[in-house]
Amino acid sequence: MTRSRLFACAFFSSILFLAVLVPAGTSAQEPIRGRVTDATGAALPRVPVSAVDGAGATLTTTLTDAAGRFTLPSCTTCTVRVSLAGFRGEQLVVTAGRDLAFALDVAPIRESIVVTATRDDAPSSQVGASVTVIDAATLARRGDVLVADALRGTPGVTVVQNGGRGNVGSLFVRGGENSYTKVLLDGIPLNEPGGTFNFGGLTTGHLDRVELVRGAQSALFGSDAMAGVLQLITRQGVAGSRPELAGEISTGTYGTWQGSGRISGGTGRVTYSLHVGGDVTDNREPNNRYESRTSSASAQVRLSEQTRLRFVGRLEDADTGSPGQTAFGRPDLDASFSQRHLVGGVTLDRRGPEWTHRLTYALATSEQRSTNLQLDPAYTPTYGERAAPFEFFDFAYDSGSEFRRHHMSYQGDLRVTHGGALAGAELFTVAADWDGERGTLRDYLGGASISPSRNNLGLTAQHQHVSARLAVTTGIRLEDNASFGTSVVPRLSAMVLVRTGRGALGTTRVRANAGRGIKEPTMRQSFSLSPFDLGNPDLEAERSTTVDLGVEQRLFADRAKVEVVWFDSVFRNQISTRTVSFSPYTAQYFNVGRTEARGWEVSMELAPATGVRLIANHTIVDSEIIDSTSEFSEALAAGQWALRRPRHSGQAVLSVDRGRVTADLGARWTGRRNDSDFSSLVPALTSGDGYTLWHGQVSARLHERMVVFLRGDNLTNVEYMEPLGYPAWRRSLRAGLRVTF
Repeated sequence: MTRSRLFACAFFSSILFLAVLVPAGTSAQEPIRGRVTDATGAALPRVPVSAVDGAGATLTTTLTDAAGRFTLPSCTTCTVRVSLAGFRGEQLVVTAGRDLAFALDVAPIRESIVVTATRDDAPSSQVGASVTVIDAATLARRGDVLVADALRGTPGVTVVQNGGRGNVGSLFVRGGENSYTKVLLDGIPLNEPGGTFNFGGLTTGHLDRVELVRGAQSALFGSDAMAGVLQLITRQGVAGSRPELAGEISTGTYGTWQGSGRISGGTGRVTYSLHVGGDVTDNREPNNRYESRTSSASAQVRLSEQTRLRFVGRLEDADTGSPGQTAFGRPDLDASFSQRHLVGGVTLDRRGPEWTHRLTYALATSEQRSTNLQLDPAYTPTYGERAAPFEFFDFAYDSGSEFRRHHMSYQGDLRVTHGGALAGAELFTVAADWDGERGTLRDYLGGASISPSRNNLGLTAQHQHVSARLAVTTGIRLEDNASFGTSVVPRLSAMVLVRTGRGALGTTRVRANAGRGIKEPTMRQSFSLSPFDLGNPDLEAERSTTVDLGVEQRLFADRAKVEVVWFDSVFRNQISTRTVSFSPYTAQYFNVGRTEARGWEVSMELAPATGVRLIANHTIVDSEIIDSTSEFSEALAAGQWALRRPRHSGQAVLSVDRGRVTADLGARWTGRRNDSDFSSLVPALTSGDGYTLWHGQVSARLHERMVVFLRGDNLTNVEYMEPLGYPAWRRSLRAGLRVTF
């Protein structure tokens, strides 16, 4: 029996098992009703709520819904208890004829609500997958302009940028390639067809939070979710709030200027939030000036008590010079790169007591152009005592790409609560996703272009069992892709609460996650007409299998948390070119590569006193190229580490909050990694040196609505390169002002 069939059998068997084991709920004339929120009044979904008798024995358990509401069968003399990791538990005695209201205070080590792990709101403590959430407050405190910078130091993640801000940026997760992470904006896919995504110009402006789920997630999201899923959640207005204006301006090293403005608010039926921002820097190298403009909007209309209509739109527009590998030779003084990304979507959402329906249509467009029309003088690459044996010559090019993705999605969620041996809830999800991919690849100098298109359909079924001590998720997806045909990808995830408590040894959780990923070929890989990289319409999907197992331990009354995760990933059918003819020279794309990666993620969070927090993590990635994707590159030969993925990396950050003043001091370290100079240096550069970078920020609240801040990066002025040949920023400082009205 194949693994896909085994996962399918496990999925449907779990549903049958629970249907037999769990008795149907009983009705009551006067049920116990109530609502659970946090201290700010925000609803908390999927919180376990239990009714216990005088002896402390649990009578029944349920979960709160998306609005934080719950219903329990009536009882004459009982107490209702509410408990969720990251919040202080509470209990109330049932009073006849009166609804219960719980407002949970946040524990020193907080809990996060995530969407990406299950395609709906869920506390991170109830999912088996490894999840990182960066909220709006953290983004503002750090002052990271780019999403890629916000993700640096995240467990399992390597960020590589070709020099300064705005240059091509890549994200590698747990040893996977830079096209193996699905990128979403409020559920809307942003990747180009085939998974390619340039993080060099993606800004943090107007984001409420960033969620990263590690591990293959194609059972939920289809193609491209090979090593993880990154979701950007847009900031929303608040119902019933007056209009609020907010702005920020800052300036710093390398001629850097950044500014943004936002207006948001809401009435009883309509909420809105609008944002504009811009970023300019000369960067460090000649011809590397970067200019970006961001516009973002969100709105929601309450059509009825249960129905919402939501809108989201975002425009990222950027231009930058492209000087090339300036560490090895003269800069290219006229080459440039421009990109423009526009996405818009509308969602109709109807939430009932048991059923939730969500219908979405979105259009995402991407335009990119690389230009070099003037020929710069020839040069011989050199680096220290190394030199190439021949000159390098400039060549003219003017090429571009345009991609459009029409995305339609339906998702239905059924919620059934029950008592019995596994008292809790069964959550069933069905989803259908259609993507109409349209592309145009242009050679403006040669006057040639191709306009391929694909239509893809994915069908997902997922079941979640959630109770006080157990959360199990099984899912399966049928993907019908115009390039590689039909494929079935499964996923299994579990969380077991081994121990509860808030003493010196607190709550213990064990998590496990296993899944398969798929990725369609890029448009160029399937359809290119160039003899140097001839397309292959018969390419198969790239595939991955990922497994992880972790333990989370809370300590000292939720003032400390330690988590250790082991992971193992296999990436196969990797696509690259192979030479098929030398006269005339022709190279074509084939499925030729295989890479394996396994390792550990160790993270720690401490909150020893009010206003003091320490977070630290370290990642070990033991990767190996099993089957090479290159015939000639020593760096990509079998037996080497995966390119530009360090074996050791991590960070530690100490944060202090003293009312009007906040301060952070941290370090990020990156170990040695396999790389190539790609400039024929003799002897060749085959690895990048490790480095440690210190950073810090301090902010002071001058007025209730005015904050000044100072941020410093690479404080010890380290000279380093992420990819070889591209010098990164040295020490940089940025100072600014934030105001709200």
